[in-house]
This record gives sequence, C-alpha cells and structure tokens, in this order.
Amino acid sequence: MSENKLVDLSVNFAVDIFNIGRRVKDETRMYNQADQLIRSGSSIGANIHEANYAASKPDFINKLHIALKECYETEYWLLIFEKTSLITTDEYKKLYNQCCNLRRMLAKSIITAKSNLQNMKTNKRDGLLSSEDFEELSEEELEKLGSVGSQWIKL
Repeated sequence: MSENKLVDLSVNFAVDIFNIGRRVKDETRMYNQADQLIRSGSSIGANIHEANYAASKPDFINKLHIALKECYETEYWLLIFEKTSLITTDEYKKLYNQCCNLRRMLAKSIITAKSNLQNMKTNKRDGLLSSEDFEELSEEELEKLGSVGSQWIKL
C-alpha cells in the first residue's frame, strides 16, 4: 500500500464495483442500474484523488465532501442490488463494509481538514503562521498577506 490508505482503499473498492457492475450487465442486461453503481462507486476514488491536487484547503474539503456523498449513493445502490438479488448477500456485505470504511475515513478526514483550516484562519487572524501553513496558502492569499504589511511573519 502507498502512503495514502484512503486512495488505495478507494481504488480497490472501485475495481470491485467495476467487476460487479460488469457481471450484472452481462447476466441481467440491466445496463442503466449497473452503470449507476459503477459511476457512484468509482466517483468516490476519483474525488479523493482529485482532492489531493486541490487548489486550496476549502477545495480539498469540498472534494472529500463529494466523495462522501458518493459513498452514501453507492450504499443505496448496493442495497437495491442486494434486495433485488442482482448481487448475493455475501457480495453486498463485502462491498457495503468497504464502502462504510471509506465513509468513516472520509468523515474523519473532513473533520481533521476543517479543524486544520480553522486553526490556520485563527493563526492568520492572530498574525501567526507556521511554515507549513504559510506554504499552504494560495497565490491569492499570499498577495493579500503581502498587502497587509510586515505584521505577517513566516515562522
């Protein structure tokens, strides 16, 4: 596994979803439903991956929120697939557990990111920035800091 467990888990989940979706399409010809499961299930990882290249902390948090919402949608489709016998109960449990793990990790990541963002805003307000916080600022934020004057000091 790489350094980012969330990315690895979301990729593995997407592969499992693709395989189930492909099988459902082949066996039942329920293309639209299978495609919907594939779209929501693979979108989780796509948004997590995109979050890692976000333009700002709020953008990062937003991408994780989108991934979280896709988890909820995927859980819904998995339940429908299981209730209509498109997937077995064992397949449902496995995929549902993977999805729940992703959801919990995303929720924790969002909470942490929001807390870090709030701390950064507090530090900006108080005129204190750590080196890490300073490097996290966007070009626009740096310009605003530069226009404030020398009270902003890179620690």
